[in-house]
Amino acid sequence: GVTMYTIVTGAAGFIGSNIVKALNERGVTKIIAVDNLKRAEKFKNLVDCEIADYLDKEGFIERLLAGHFDGAVDAVLHQGACSDTMEMDGHYMMENNFRYSLAMLDWCQEQKVQFLYASSAATYGGSSEFREERAFEAPLNVYGYSKFLFDQIVRQRLAEAQGDNSQIAGFRYFNVYGPRESHKGRMASVAFHHYNQFRAEGKVKLFEGCDGYGNGEQKRDFVYVGDVAKVNLFFLDHPDQSGIFNVGTGRAQSFNELAAANVNSCRALQGKSAEPLDALLKKGFIEYIPFPEALKGKYQSFTQADLSKLRQAGYDAPFASVEEGVAQYVQWLNRHV
Repeated sequence: GVTMYTIVTGAAGFIGSNIVKALNERGVTKIIAVDNLKRAEKFKNLVDCEIADYLDKEGFIERLLAGHFDGAVDAVLHQGACSDTMEMDGHYMMENNFRYSLAMLDWCQEQKVQFLYASSAATYGGSSEFREERAFEAPLNVYGYSKFLFDQIVRQRLAEAQGDNSQIAGFRYFNVYGPRESHKGRMASVAFHHYNQFRAEGKVKLFEGCDGYGNGEQKRDFVYVGDVAKVNLFFLDHPDQSGIFNVGTGRAQSFNELAAANVNSCRALQGKSAEPLDALLKKGFIEYIPFPEALKGKYQSFTQADLSKLRQAGYDAPFASVEEGVAQYVQWLNRHV
């Protein structure tokens, strides 16, 4: 039969480009990459990838709705969104994240096309439990709210869906880090910033304690982007699995652990052996700076994905720890200076 296209939106972005690379690694190259072409520098993320076409997101949605892709698509992996959590323009955020996603969801359901999309752990906001249930969802910013609203629509659709409807799977990414994120600037992961700080200044700076946490002891669920791509491919291979799923490691680790992993990985490049946190602190490789006023009350001091639903769906692969993931990432960054 005809090889169908796979569409990846946000394809030149961080998670999107890692998904394109992972698809390439299993021999899939009939990929239509969709992204916002106003941010031209992102194309670098796709230089080592094979794709069939690269379309601007505005032109793409018009062509999609005009029927250009009818009958020619297997799956849509919708990773494109405005992910700047400090973006205050609610109208832009809703048009870009909510309406666009809805148009694609409708098209995929009509066409019986698998629809995998990026939700976000930002939907939980200030919650202290991270389970995919309405009771724990309390977004703190308009980005989280736009994702939350779309998830609510998806839940309605899944509740109404009959057996013949195609897959809808949403992924609540926690703190993703790893290759192909340097275009994100200040929105890039903490791991990325730690690496650059250590290279520039020979030390990593962390926030002092807040919310009852000691210095650098705030914890997040840091998940390596390679694992995020693997989860997407698993659901691509299991079209019978629909729902909204957390994608984290299920294991919160502190900023201290993240920084220590980074410093030790950077020092390993110079042939130096790993040292525990207290030694790194004593030698001045890690230092604490005052907690910013602007972030008080808007900061997640603890996130940890509940992976029960993901595991029930049959995904049983392990997730890299901060120590494992950061070591791989630092080696990659060192090769791509």
